[in-house]
Amino acid sequence: MSHHKVEVRNLQHVYPDGTVALHDVSFLIHHGESVAIIGANGAGKSTLLLHLNGYLAATSGEIVIGDALLSRENLAGIRRTVGMVFQDPDDQLFMPTVFDDIAFGPQNMGLAMPEVEARVVEALERVEAVELRNKAPYHLSGGEKKRVAIATVLSMLPEILALDEPTNGLDPHARRQLIALLRAFHHTRIITSHDLDLVLELCERTIVLQDGRVMADGPTLEIFRNQELLDACRLEKPFAMQACPVCSPGRQAMPEQKPLVPPHGDGYHDHKH
Repeated sequence: MSHHKVEVRNLQHVYPDGTVALHDVSFLIHHGESVAIIGANGAGKSTLLLHLNGYLAATSGEIVIGDALLSRENLAGIRRTVGMVFQDPDDQLFMPTVFDDIAFGPQNMGLAMPEVEARVVEALERVEAVELRNKAPYHLSGGEKKRVAIATVLSMLPEILALDEPTNGLDPHARRQLIALLRAFHHTRIITSHDLDLVLELCERTIVLQDGRVMADGPTLEIFRNQELLDACRLEKPFAMQACPVCSPGRQAMPEQKPLVPPHGDGYHDHKH
């Protein structure tokens, strides 16, 4: 697949109850880009993401991964290229041990056991979870489950990583670990998230959805400086771009203000008043 681009052409999705979740969505993501898909609840973010490797079938429109049109015939190859990390890691972890979960994909690719073992070890090292190898997934913390879920995808050596609300339910320490992990992934990243400070840190481009339609697509800073757009789509600026409520109560950051990303990147100010 050439350069592993992701091209969505006039995508529409209608659920069986008649709900139209996506309306004529189109965009092109080039290999190596880090792109956020944001919007209020019900905007269509998760629905869109689940189309990118065929977990949902489009009502109309097309998706092209690299130079291959997504279809039943090439679905297995598409899913090796586009690694999907679900919002709830319990949807992804179902084997008796962490090793078994991470090995599941490579084994189903028909790889020999030494290669499977090597891929599991490498994936666990990348998510800094080697010590979890023999644990049962249901004994893990939320942050550990999230890292293992990502490892199950990394073991397939994807060129594109698609993540649905990756920091949902994580404590601050686990969130920082996850952000560091995602920053180290140098292929294409497509992330849906309500965590707009994560978007500010990781994604140079943002696509805004509202009621299943693309309302904006551009540089992340420009999107977050557009207060009219944010208000219309029921979004707030990242904490790092908002005026400090302690220092400047009642004030909003000016549109031209540069984003303040704290040294530890947690999106909050430290005060010494």
